[in-house]
Amino acid sequence: MEQLQSDMMGYDRAITLFSPDGRLLQVEYARKTVSQGSAAIGLVGKNCVVLAADKRLPETEKLIVPDSVEKIFKINSYIAAAMSGMIADGRVLIEKSQLEAQQHMITYNEPADILLLIKSISTEMQAFTQYGGARPYGVSILYGGFKADKPVLYMLEPSGIFFQYNAVAIGENSTEINKYLEGNYQLNSDKDTLIKLAIKAFKASGIKLSPSRFDIVVVDKSGFSRMSLKEIESYL
Repeated sequence: MEQLQSDMMGYDRAITLFSPDGRLLQVEYARKTVSQGSAAIGLVGKNCVVLAADKRLPETEKLIVPDSVEKIFKINSYIAAAMSGMIADGRVLIEKSQLEAQQHMITYNEPADILLLIKSISTEMQAFTQYGGARPYGVSILYGGFKADKPVLYMLEPSGIFFQYNAVAIGENSTEINKYLEGNYQLNSDKDTLIKLAIKAFKASGIKLSPSRFDIVVVDKSGFSRMSLKEIESYL
């Protein structure tokens, strides 16, 4: 038994080795890290995408200024991204996304295609499940924007895989939130309906409702828009 545990510890430490039952344990640990991060929700509507994130602050850090905490980021005028997991890891990928979007605009004089951007980031994330001397990114990211004039939402996992969704949650209590969304989300909803749904989904998962706790962004055909505390309060 001790020998078996010792052997498994080797697979546990080595990112490039599969365990005997076909698993990459470090990737699974990265997913666990995401599940412990504060939740984020993405919703696709008729003419927009809504990203909402819980800016949960540590109870021991009572002097942090809530407005200084960002969970949703502007990639370009028509793409937003929300993360859950290790924020430092996420910022590296967010900055890479922003840089690639800027380079595309400079080179082609048009906004970057959201799917091509995501494929580039997913390749980066997958590479860190394969190379020795590295570890996977401990973060999942929601990307919301427009493709061919239609609102779209994608979710990237630490393994580098990504899927397109109409509605999805990542982070803490994401299983409960996703079950709520499955029972209440409707296609072609308007912006107000989606914002209310996101807040109700957070509430259903046990999150305390407070304007300063949430970061909500809407991306529509007019571009990226972050809601103010006063606007968020009007929906609570």
